[in-house]
Amino acid sequence: MRDLGALVSLNEHAGEQAAAVQSRVQAGEHLPLAGVPIVIKDNINVTGTRTTCGSRILANYVSPYTATAAQKLLDAGAVVVGKANMDEFAMGSSTENSASGPALNPWDRERVPGGSSGGSAVAVAAGITPVSLGSDTGGSVRQPAALCGVYGFKPTYGRVSRYGLVAYASSLDQIGPFARSAEDLTLLMNVLAGHDPRDATSLNVPADFTAGNADTLRGLRVGVVRESLSGNTPGVEATLKATLDALRGAGAVVGEVGLPALKYAIPTYYLIAMPEASSNLARFDGMVYGQRAPGSDVTQSMTLTRERGFGKEVQRRIMLGTYALSSGYYDAYYAQAMKVRRLIADEFTAAFGQYDVLVTPTSPFPAFRRGEKTSDPLAMYAADVDTVAVNLAGLPALSVPAGFEEVDGKRLPVGVQFIAPALGDERLIALAGSLEAIGAVQMDTPQD
Repeated sequence: MRDLGALVSLNEHAGEQAAAVQSRVQAGEHLPLAGVPIVIKDNINVTGTRTTCGSRILANYVSPYTATAAQKLLDAGAVVVGKANMDEFAMGSSTENSASGPALNPWDRERVPGGSSGGSAVAVAAGITPVSLGSDTGGSVRQPAALCGVYGFKPTYGRVSRYGLVAYASSLDQIGPFARSAEDLTLLMNVLAGHDPRDATSLNVPADFTAGNADTLRGLRVGVVRESLSGNTPGVEATLKATLDALRGAGAVVGEVGLPALKYAIPTYYLIAMPEASSNLARFDGMVYGQRAPGSDVTQSMTLTRERGFGKEVQRRIMLGTYALSSGYYDAYYAQAMKVRRLIADEFTAAFGQYDVLVTPTSPFPAFRRGEKTSDPLAMYAADVDTVAVNLAGLPALSVPAGFEEVDGKRLPVGVQFIAPALGDERLIALAGSLEAIGAVQMDTPQD
């Protein structure tokens, strides 16, 4: 396929990695991902590769170390062939905020692939690699997976190490995979999950992922989140209905559940994410690494470095986050948002007392046109209305490619999101296999 802007750099050491894998296999070593090519989002460090985070400020930064998640893939025999395009510092829902230019949706090049992990989603959807790695702070794996028609999985907070992931909002960030099958998701999560002493938030929980079958759906209690049923396009509504009908046909028990606090999820998310971002991004001042703008003194140099190095959306979020943390406003904004975060988490906990999994659309609409929402930040933020609450509660969630909607003569993918209780990651991966077994997964390959 013609260039889709999926990759921002190629790994010049990929050939060496492949040769090393071949030698290990010949020596009799069992490698679950032997020779599998993979692209990794450009905010995950891999030794010797550029890690730009989609920003001018890190345009020439070369990673001196490898993130734990990436190292686990390498240890399992995967070959990192390149770094994937992304919204700058993972701040965006369309992969339009990238210093390398936008990524294009392979189903319609005039439309966005979602974000911020858009390049990772495009790579899998277009067949560039069978699997990829992204990060999810408020839906940045699941939303582009839905818009590109592939699986996207956001693990429980702490199931996959964040060591080596460039932080956006530390209490929300989580690394997660893209794939085209439940089997591939199973392989990846058995490799990625596990405790890492270098990540203080890492959970010491063994990984035991297996793909389910049709029989595992019998008696499964599925709760449709009532608040997610309005504001969806006809194709999204039809896809959700078809998925629920398939689940009922396989013996699942489907009902509705209300989560009233979800109406506060978007403002709560941004009043937590932006302050954490303003704190995390303070390190990018040009003094130790990254681009540096000359100035008459240190203060001017730092100011010019950040002004010229950060894009508009990143600057907007830093300023809003700094304001929310400032004296006199902390209690009114950040502290209040943390209280609402607890209410949202408590409502999820209560819902899981009735249901094994919850279900919503992943996105209320399929891929939108490039430039359609860039002039209206609030409209762009609302693109994550179905996904941000999961990060606030630290829960695992899976976007399943479940259907298509025709828009302006183009067939565009639609995703359905399944949410499980904390540490219910294995349940969701098993569910992916079960949905495949009953024909509820609708996946195709875009034609160039």
